[in-house]
Amino acid sequence: MAQSSISHVMVLSLFLCLAFSPDHSFYLNPNFYEQSCPKAEEIVRSVVEKAVQKETRMAASLLRLHFHDCSVLRHVTETDMESGCDASLLLDNSRNIRSEKQSNANTNSARGFEVIDDIKSALEKACPQTVSCADVLALAARDSTVLAGGPNWAVSLGRRDSKTASLSGSNRNIPQPNNTFQTILTKFKIQGLNIVDFVALSGSHTIGNARCTTSKGLFNSDQVLLTKDGSSMDLVKQYAENNNLFFEHFAQSMVKMGNLSPLIGSNERSGRTAGELIVDIRGNMSVCF
Repeated sequence: MAQSSISHVMVLSLFLCLAFSPDHSFYLNPNFYEQSCPKAEEIVRSVVEKAVQKETRMAASLLRLHFHDCSVLRHVTETDMESGCDASLLLDNSRNIRSEKQSNANTNSARGFEVIDDIKSALEKACPQTVSCADVLALAARDSTVLAGGPNWAVSLGRRDSKTASLSGSNRNIPQPNNTFQTILTKFKIQGLNIVDFVALSGSHTIGNARCTTSKGLFNSDQVLLTKDGSSMDLVKQYAENNNLFFEHFAQSMVKMGNLSPLIGSNERSGRTAGELIVDIRGNMSVCF
């Protein structure tokens, strides 16, 4: 009798655990669209390839969009923050939104939005109301890197798109070309990234054409890696001597950045609902999830 009671308590406890815990089926997974949109990655890669063939610089632009999207921290409550990688960068101005495209790091700089629109249009034809814009940005960044001769990595998928944007967060969190070494490192640490991520991801500046901001033709944020800290200097030298090590660390840091506190599941406070219409940068109606 006692054993039966214990069994009932265990079953009840298990039920309560499953009923009130987060839905772990919504964790990021490289195979997230395997059933719902099996050709999603192929479609993204195809559109990115055409865009980069047309303009080589677009590879760097698409990679940068993902980085700037992931860099923004938004206040949910006074003590709770949500990270980026949620496609908030794609939102335009509206009655309730001040677009992140207007931030110091993005104004007259962030580009490639039309390529993201083209990818979404192709995905909508193949798999309506399925693939999120946040996942599109993550996949496009990986494919752009590969097309530019960089490393490959598996992209975990299943992000949802934000309903809100944070212009202040974009201004505050995205590293600026003239920031000091310590300022940039602090911004990375706030995101949950470290000095290896800082140096490795700074290597993305070797892709495409950066806007020259110094007489040397390099970002100040790149120069400080060699002049302001011994650890970063050692890493830069290691990467210069060992390209495979740089590729390995860059891929690991991209995965780490892309997986930090993503919007997932069906009950996120700021996620767009499936099939919600938004206006893209060209004034077209598109669907994000």
